[in-house]
Amino acid sequence: MYNQELYKILKDHVKPHVLTKLNKGKKWDYGYNEEHDIVVISKSGQIGDIYEIQNLKIALPKKSDVIKFKSDKWTRTNIPEELKRIKTRFDWEEYPLDFKEHWYDYIDKEFTRREEGFWFYNKNLATYITGTHYMYLQWSKIDVGKPDFREANRLFYIFWEACKADVRCYGMCYLKNRRSGFSFMASGEVVNLATINSDSRYGILSKSGPDAKTMFTDKVVPISVNYPFFFKPIQDGMDRPKTELAYRVPASKFTRRKLLANETQQTLAGLDTTIDWKNTGDNSYDGEKLKLLVHDESGKWERPNNILNNWRVTKTTLRLGSRVVGKCMMGSTSNALDKGGENFKKLYYDSDVTKRNANGQTRSGLYNLFIPMEWNYEGYINSHGLPVFDNPEEKCFGPHGNEIKLGVINYWQNEVDGLKGDQEALNEFYRQFPRTEQHAFRDEAKSSLFNLTKIYQQVDYNEDLRNSNIITKGSFRWENGQKDTKVVFYPNNDGRFLISWVPPLHLQNKIVLKRGAKYPGNEHVGAFGCDSYDISGTVDRRGSNGSLHGLTKFSMEDAPANHFFLEYVARPQTAEIFFEDVLMACVFYGMPILAENNKPRLLYHFKRRGYRGYSMNRPDKLKLSITEREIGGVPNSSEDMKQAHAAAIETYIESHVGLLPEGYGDMYFQRTLNDWARFDINNRTKHDASISSGLALMACNKHRYRPIAEKIVKSVSLGFKKYDNKGDTSKIIK
Repeated sequence: MYNQELYKILKDHVKPHVLTKLNKGKKWDYGYNEEHDIVVISKSGQIGDIYEIQNLKIALPKKSDVIKFKSDKWTRTNIPEELKRIKTRFDWEEYPLDFKEHWYDYIDKEFTRREEGFWFYNKNLATYITGTHYMYLQWSKIDVGKPDFREANRLFYIFWEACKADVRCYGMCYLKNRRSGFSFMASGEVVNLATINSDSRYGILSKSGPDAKTMFTDKVVPISVNYPFFFKPIQDGMDRPKTELAYRVPASKFTRRKLLANETQQTLAGLDTTIDWKNTGDNSYDGEKLKLLVHDESGKWERPNNILNNWRVTKTTLRLGSRVVGKCMMGSTSNALDKGGENFKKLYYDSDVTKRNANGQTRSGLYNLFIPMEWNYEGYINSHGLPVFDNPEEKCFGPHGNEIKLGVINYWQNEVDGLKGDQEALNEFYRQFPRTEQHAFRDEAKSSLFNLTKIYQQVDYNEDLRNSNIITKGSFRWENGQKDTKVVFYPNNDGRFLISWVPPLHLQNKIVLKRGAKYPGNEHVGAFGCDSYDISGTVDRRGSNGSLHGLTKFSMEDAPANHFFLEYVARPQTAEIFFEDVLMACVFYGMPILAENNKPRLLYHFKRRGYRGYSMNRPDKLKLSITEREIGGVPNSSEDMKQAHAAAIETYIESHVGLLPEGYGDMYFQRTLNDWARFDINNRTKHDASISSGLALMACNKHRYRPIAEKIVKSVSLGFKKYDNKGDTSKIIK
């Protein structure tokens, strides 16, 4: 049974008595409510359900005036024939006043739905869609005619409305699956906003200039042309322009006051609202002011174009000083990492709403959204617009009458199973139809230093085990808070350690004393590798993480062989906290550590606390420097060490990762696997997990790196004379 995690409805996030009181007084303002940490998208002053989508809490309007269609699902209503014949507002002015009075309520209601949204029953459940979504479903024309209602799109538009309402936000960065309808939805929003705002500019960018032009001519313009006359402003120039769509007078409500006054076009205010597109480039729209910027296919910008550089430029077009005056609607599937995917990936993760600066904004200013493919896959959405996750128990039909016999999860898995022999095709399928963010950012197998096929085999296997209890998150603590006694592990969802194996009690905290010094008692069982850091904080707060990995050897103890059992990739508030975390892990497991000594504070921490015996010396050199003798560690900066380090990871992957003759490997740490997949030997600073895991491998196989002493063979005189005994007399051989 599929368990959806895309959104949840928060119960009692606002205390019931507070909710009732403020609803009664209609005190909820549209926008971000700091007191309750919610984004209110209601414009009625009252709120109902509070959704949490991608960690963003969104307050929907209170339920009211729910429409019941005969089909018990969304149904597009045709425009009345009397109004259908009216093509422009000039035509409307020619009709008599009683005709206008007859249609006043209909037109006014459409404007209200456009502004406040729309409630309808869907499968007997009251369902809310935003005004933008209503305009898309009711009045937009796409390539197949009229759009279908989809639950995935409903959540998308709710999230987008929150992005528009939140003054801290510059818009959205949407990671999508192929054929999800984003281009049409974005085009519909451009037209929707441009036809009600004056003196505004709307822009379109895509992975190339021709793509942006196609979006403009084939999507934006047809939607605009097919709007009913009461939503359609007076347009300058051609009916179907190629470069710019210019509205001279924006659409506005036909109010009763205006009808009675018989107000004409010429008295309505408004001018210079335009929609256009630009060629793709880092400086596109530089220096201009935009109300909305649509970034289509932003995960496919290939060199020399760079989506990161362009966003740094276009972000300034959406603000005046510190005030956000425009929004960006960005969406795309991701190319392979070296074909634009890497930059989009960074922008996506810089848009995490849980990571904000002191101004309350994400690093990019955008809010990220990922909707898994199972929510929006063509052919597996029923007639009510709901995704069919599992195999239906009863007859189930799609919106066009096609029977759905299989759940989308099973269909997707069948596709994956059929492609497992072709890793390149499988990775492309994952990127096009991702169920996780990791799927969406899959790289090409040929672009990795290591065997990407085996790495992704292991990643996929681990994802199938994600509901099991193989990995435990937690923290290490000194027993009773007394340092240098006994270390205890505590499972904790906020902990920084991930572990997959805990040693039996007789191996825990095992210390050997030699000449009064402490040494690890389980050196024969395994070892740690560590990529440390010395400075607690950096100016931009973006310093690399500290990383620690634990690995077992092959031993006769009760321990899994050649198994990575611990992963720690974090940057606590101070370096000292990191040092103590590493020390406690080493003491608990009773294993030594091989760490880089070019960042020596960790190793000095071990020495000061009496644990110098836990710090391994470099395995590749017999004659050590004074510092190396004092604190241990390995430089790990020479070319020989870099090559040996990478070779250690490569060997381990080939032997213990992915599909093996005896089954799948037992390397369960996804972050490390993904770091190996991206590892760049010429730019290792970004790969903390790869550095520490490689050092752990070298520590467990130190015998491979031990130098062989050079043998010098020379003759040594023992003082004995040699004689030639030919003839009667022996003679000394000189």
